[in-house]
Amino acid sequence: MKDLVLRAEVKDLKFSYGDKLVLKGITLPVYENRVTALIGPSGCGKTTLLRCFNRMHDLYANAHYNGEITLHPDGINILGKDIDPMEVRMRIGMVFQKPNPFPKSIYENVAYGLKVRGVKKKSFIEERVEKSLQQAGLWTEVKDRLNSAATALSGGQQQRLCIARALATEPEILLLDEPTSALDPISTRHIEELIQELRKDVTIAIVTHSLHQAARVSDYTAFMYLGDLIEFGASDQIFTNPKDQKTENYITGRFG
Repeated sequence: MKDLVLRAEVKDLKFSYGDKLVLKGITLPVYENRVTALIGPSGCGKTTLLRCFNRMHDLYANAHYNGEITLHPDGINILGKDIDPMEVRMRIGMVFQKPNPFPKSIYENVAYGLKVRGVKKKSFIEERVEKSLQQAGLWTEVKDRLNSAATALSGGQQQRLCIARALATEPEILLLDEPTSALDPISTRHIEELIQELRKDVTIAIVTHSLHQAARVSDYTAFMYLGDLIEFGASDQIFTNPKDQKTENYITGRFG
């Protein structure tokens, strides 16, 4: 396994909605071409932290960030006031809990981000659409019906399409927020296998309520509780020999 390289770094990140402090000073490394899982009970701040990475909270009033999320190797703090959130979202893609294809064709869904970026060369767009669908493990299933409605796909296919859409702009980091919670077991297995393949090309952070899934797909795991990061480490260590009693209690089902 190659040496660890930092792709992003969270430093003393605090986040609040109005007067409610949701994240209480998170510091966390995100390693290149690794999968980092965020686990913890509902309401502990996992999804809030994930959404900080691509500035999704900017879409709502009364959202306040303090601290940094630094992208490496260029050392840019993506929470800086001079940073364009739209550019951040091109560099950091996100896939949500429920598949949300646009009411457009399969092709237009994947090409969307490129067109928003101003890419006009048709041959380049076609090439990226094909590659992204291949990366998402969907190309062979849809290559003969790219102009069909994306909403006609099955739930698992729709989620893989959303992954392809996120990959089309060649993001540095891919955020997955409970990507299999709305899927059947077979589709879930497909997505988990896909995550293992994608980590060769992209750095991944995943929020999951399934401890089994976190143990299966991730290299590193962060356990969060009530807005704090309780423990971070290699997933093997977190799941077999946690250092903090709270982590052990959660993993063994004593609370959560």
